[in-house]
Amino acid sequence: MAPKAEFDSEDVAAIVEDLKGLEGPLLPILHAVQDRFGHVPDEAVRVIAHRLNLTRAEVYGVVSFYHDYHREPHGAHTLKVCRAEACQAAGGDAIADRIEKALGIKFGETTADGRVTLEAVYCLGLCATAPSAMLDDRLFGRLNAAKADRLTAEAQL
Repeated sequence: MAPKAEFDSEDVAAIVEDLKGLEGPLLPILHAVQDRFGHVPDEAVRVIAHRLNLTRAEVYGVVSFYHDYHREPHGAHTLKVCRAEACQAAGGDAIADRIEKALGIKFGETTADGRVTLEAVYCLGLCATAPSAMLDDRLFGRLNAAKADRLTAEAQL
């Protein structure tokens, strides 16, 4: 998602205070920060670590491990294309190439207009309906050329 607000360490501190009483608060805090700012800025990692009495390395390790957290701003939409073996075996490589060409970007990039970030993922849990993709929070299976074209067009809206 595109950034929703300018970074403010006081906003991050308020998010931490609101959620730190939860059991295992780090993941919900990171989600809330990303929802607020569109990504998890490095400055937020420092605030979160300090307020939870963790090291910055511990917080950074969680942010960098889970693919749903973004350290840099993303486009208004995120299109995740499964690159795992089941999707490859069902023609996923051709679909992935088609999507890259339609968007004019490579995996890991965002379109120049900031509308779409394209990500490779290695399982969406849709192996039985491969090849698959996910646009924001919506899953799509049994992709073919026509469905891939509709998906990229929708992402660019």
